[in-house]
Amino acid sequence: MPDTFLSDTRDEGRSGLGRWRQAELPEPPPTKGFQLLGVIGPGVILLGAALGSGEWLLGPATFVKYGLALLWVTGVAVFFQTVFNMELVRYTLYTGEPAVVGFMRTRPHAGFWAVFYALMYLLQSGWPAWAGAAAGAIFFLATGNLAGDGQVEQVYWIGVGVYLLCVAILLVGRRIERTLELLNWVMVAVILCGLLLLCLLVAPPSKWIGAVVGFAGYDWDRGHFALLPPGADWFLIGAFAAYSGTGGVGNLSLSNWSRDKGFGMGRVVGYIPAAVGGHEVALAPTGCVFPPTADNMQRWRGWWRIVRVDQWGVFFCGALLGMALPAILYTSVIASGEDIRGPGIAAKLAQSLGGGSWLALMVAFMGAWMLFKTQLNSLEGMVRAVTDILWTGSGRVRRWSNGDVRWVYYGVLGLFVVWALVALGLAQPIILLQLGANIAGFVMVVASLHILYVNTTMLPLELRPPLWRRAALVAMALFYGFFVALWLFG
Repeated sequence: MPDTFLSDTRDEGRSGLGRWRQAELPEPPPTKGFQLLGVIGPGVILLGAALGSGEWLLGPATFVKYGLALLWVTGVAVFFQTVFNMELVRYTLYTGEPAVVGFMRTRPHAGFWAVFYALMYLLQSGWPAWAGAAAGAIFFLATGNLAGDGQVEQVYWIGVGVYLLCVAILLVGRRIERTLELLNWVMVAVILCGLLLLCLLVAPPSKWIGAVVGFAGYDWDRGHFALLPPGADWFLIGAFAAYSGTGGVGNLSLSNWSRDKGFGMGRVVGYIPAAVGGHEVALAPTGCVFPPTADNMQRWRGWWRIVRVDQWGVFFCGALLGMALPAILYTSVIASGEDIRGPGIAAKLAQSLGGGSWLALMVAFMGAWMLFKTQLNSLEGMVRAVTDILWTGSGRVRRWSNGDVRWVYYGVLGLFVVWALVALGLAQPIILLQLGANIAGFVMVVASLHILYVNTTMLPLELRPPLWRRAALVAMALFYGFFVALWLFG
């Protein structure tokens, strides 16, 4: 390895983790025509995780109460998250490691950051809030009534069933990432098309106009700009800001999925296979990097084009539509100023559309479908991230599993299942969701600055982010820090 290359990357092993190996960057796959759809994928998994929490629950609760002018928050948040996502994948393209492993390579030590980010995953995604909320929609489908305080036990057991179904899906397939990718292509297409159809059926033109100008912070109904509502519930607003797009550890999981998809050097290090249908795969405990030669830089530009399409074409556009369409739909049907939070929030729109009508049942089914999908993606991302933290950071764990990462993955999954059965009964799903979302805002503040540090100190000069991306990451930390401060002190 040339000395100039070593000088750029010499600090990567100082935290206690194994040092990087070296290889050539694999050739990017062909992307002509429909071949591109088979190449991209992590972005649609991330979009699938986004459509369900902020978009179907926290966003509508916010827009119904305060108006469509708050869509500006979504526009800014999704822009920042797209830039952030690409920086996470930048690290993975170069090293084949998830971004959280890159964080573990910084001071003070790998163990400190391993505990910190594992705790953030637990506090944000460990609450099975989406399964509990989906249970409310399923209860409505079964009974035609909105779940209330008297139906808490029934909703709990339905939520348990939803959660266990997510676990069952993660047991099958050859490559878990590929299973998620295929499911999310179908789910996202059905959800966005269904939402568009519903909006065309029930929304007046004024709501469409209100949503468009709302991205600029303009309140169409009141005729003035309204960036932040006076006397707002900042716990709700902070959660909405964090879960516009995906938010927090959900974004961090993108780099884990990108590694398993085989983006860049991820093709060299291996992936996590499924228990049923998969086979033992040698997942390297440390990354593998490439020297920035002319040939490798040409391949790098090919991979970077794929990442741009995956993020700007799929995640960015889909996340904006995914928030705007439910906003239009909810504000067209439910009276302005109403607080729709409660055990049956996922079926509130269906009830407002006429109880047992076909339209109401379609909405309730879509809500259950959307929230189930979000719970699946959130659970898998959390388990995958904690598995990667343990696999990279602990030789003892690798020896215990005899080199088969599936033992670690499904062991972690089992622990989270036990925790979920307890957590489902602690509070209403919407309260758990708001708690996790506000933790996500804090994660975004820390992680945006962390990936900026990693990518500007550990990557070769030729691969480091340009100045505008660095400025965007700092602005992102300030943006989310503002909302974290509001809910903490407001």
